[in-house]
Amino acid sequence: MVWSTLAQHLLTKPRAPREAGHSTAAALAERLQNLSNEKLGRSLAIRHVDAGSCNGCELELRAIQNMVYDLTQYGLSFTPSPRHADVLLITGVAARNMAEALRQTRAAMPDPVFTIAVGDCAVDGGVFKGSPAITGGADSILTVDLMISGCPPTPGQIIDGLLSLIEAHTGGK
Repeated sequence: MVWSTLAQHLLTKPRAPREAGHSTAAALAERLQNLSNEKLGRSLAIRHVDAGSCNGCELELRAIQNMVYDLTQYGLSFTPSPRHADVLLITGVAARNMAEALRQTRAAMPDPVFTIAVGDCAVDGGVFKGSPAITGGADSILTVDLMISGCPPTPGQIIDGLLSLIEAHTGGK
């Protein structure tokens, strides 16, 4: 079975590259450049906390750092320390055993802080809604400024959400 699958992949032509991803990335990059440092004043550091996810959202978060989207060239980057972060980005079902960790992470962050729930699980529990092991979404633990739905949301949706949050708090275009 493995050999037939391998042979099938070797004998078929490669798929054409997806142009939609590149055009979406270019449009988002242009929007972000228009907001750039004159409105933000500095770069924006994001602290990500996985509150019990399947890692689908994390894969998409890593995709926004790849060559297509390259978030860091526009002043948005992930930071390992909550003390340096401006944005708390939460993925996962907000499990009960992660509630205190989320509160401590938020308490360690200097104000002002924007809190973002990414993925259906972080928004309302997703497919695990009603389980006694979860709190029912990140907003049941902390005040959430932005919710980005999707299972998982695409990198374009995540970047668009970040840009919308920045535009809303800087006066936008």
